[in-house]
Amino acid sequence: MDWKPDIPRWKQVYAVFEQRIADGEYPPGSQLPGVLAIQGEFGIAQMTARRVLTELREAGLAQMQPGIGTFVTELPKPKP
Repeated sequence: MDWKPDIPRWKQVYAVFEQRIADGEYPPGSQLPGVLAIQGEFGIAQMTARRVLTELREAGLAQMQPGIGTFVTELPKPKP
């Protein structure tokens, strides 16, 4: 990944996952990669990868199922 020095890495990785969810790469109900997979893909610290998942949950894009993983939530349908 081409890192932007003025933006925290967790925000940059968050933006990647936000886009992947929006593009349907991770549809509602699908499991997101875990902390170690995110760490490996982006070459970031475990705490940074954990922050990405936390922020996705706080934004309502994902929910954690303890002992199982983090899953994309059902997104609200756009109003006509």
